[in-house]
Amino acid sequence: MSEKKKTYWKGLAQLKNDPNYVKHADKEFVDLGVAEDPGHSRRDFLRMMGFSVAAASLAACEAPVRKAIPYVMKPVDADAGIPNYYASSYVNGGDYCSIVVKVRDGRPIKVDGNSLSTVTLGGTSAQVEASVLSLYDNYRLRGPQKGESKTDWETIDREIIAKLEEVSGKGGAIRIVSNTILSPSTLNTIDKFKAKYPSTEHIEYDPISSYGIVKANEESFGAAIIPSYDFSKVKTIVSINADFLGTWVSPIEFTKQYGSTREVNEDKREMSRHYQFESNLSLTGANADYRGMIKPSQEGLLATQLYNVIAGKGGKISFSEDTDKKLEKAAADLLANKGNSLVVAGSNDKAVQTVVNAINDLLGNYGTTINMALPVNFRKGNDEKMASFINDAKEGIIGAVIFYNCNPVYDHPMGWELAKSLKNISLSVSTSYTPHETSSACGYMAPDHHYLESWNDFE
Repeated sequence: MSEKKKTYWKGLAQLKNDPNYVKHADKEFVDLGVAEDPGHSRRDFLRMMGFSVAAASLAACEAPVRKAIPYVMKPVDADAGIPNYYASSYVNGGDYCSIVVKVRDGRPIKVDGNSLSTVTLGGTSAQVEASVLSLYDNYRLRGPQKGESKTDWETIDREIIAKLEEVSGKGGAIRIVSNTILSPSTLNTIDKFKAKYPSTEHIEYDPISSYGIVKANEESFGAAIIPSYDFSKVKTIVSINADFLGTWVSPIEFTKQYGSTREVNEDKREMSRHYQFESNLSLTGANADYRGMIKPSQEGLLATQLYNVIAGKGGKISFSEDTDKKLEKAAADLLANKGNSLVVAGSNDKAVQTVVNAINDLLGNYGTTINMALPVNFRKGNDEKMASFINDAKEGIIGAVIFYNCNPVYDHPMGWELAKSLKNISLSVSTSYTPHETSSACGYMAPDHHYLESWNDFE
């Protein structure tokens, strides 16, 4: 049965047509006169402002003179006040961005996108640019801790190694838990650790999981991967709750590709057409040409109906009248642009992603806008292994666990169960450089370096 379009009110005042609301309904911001303002008068405000400026000026005059200490042996590339620029990479929770770091007097002060990158094409995000602030976080751990007590590296190394030897000698299970790791060197180090302690297993998970895509591709094509998506070749995009400009798979890369299809000039008279079906307004939905509202529980139904329309099969699944019209139009546009279209879904349900695979296959998008031969290395977290680890921890099977720069107690759906289960593990270590929910539940904190003060590689 088709749903009627719902009416929403901003509050009870609008619903009841309150006279005061009707009076100001055409104004975005209600102007309050001086007499209506319940606070201080304008004269009081100016008086306080004048006092504040005078106090700040007086305090500035009393600042002590600080003399800079020059280099005894000045490095060739270091000039006081002159910035240097270094190419680097940002990786966090399965997200990646190629960056250029502006450094002044040995201190990173600004992060920008690297225009030479063939992946992100100079793009960046607010999260990436703000990451420089965490380098100067006053709450960063200054050294290792045992419980809530500070200790030194010699002590913590000795105690952790002794406990690892004890657990390994008894054949106990050892786990290393992390987000997706892109560094071959780091993975090689973990392999060496596993060789020394054979009962070790490395488990990767991501706060925003794409495991449903991996499982669907394994079922559809026999390859447990996330393929490369090329939005720059797309003429018609249909997204089902996939915020590919904000959080889905590789948003920085997709933003650059998507932006190139939305420009119109003398050489390019047409731009891509974008349909977004979602439950809440997202960054991607705000940029769509057509936006239809669906419930989260209707993602699979909408994907199935889209497949039926494209395949010319019978059956009718109805949503709201507005969404039904936009879905019919989206299907027509997809059929008109076979091979130059793309359908994506943000669901982590394998069944939904399998239907999306079938739609893209019908449209001939594999080999053009979807490249299965070039899988991406990020978002490789395995939800099944992570859930199995937490269940094993609850049953007391795990003897030791190391959380490598991740916070599953906070960002995993089973985080609360994990927090309680850590009490059953004899050795628990967190390597995060700031205290958080997971590190606070661990017996040891061995803080790693910030990525802007580390050497590493990524692939």
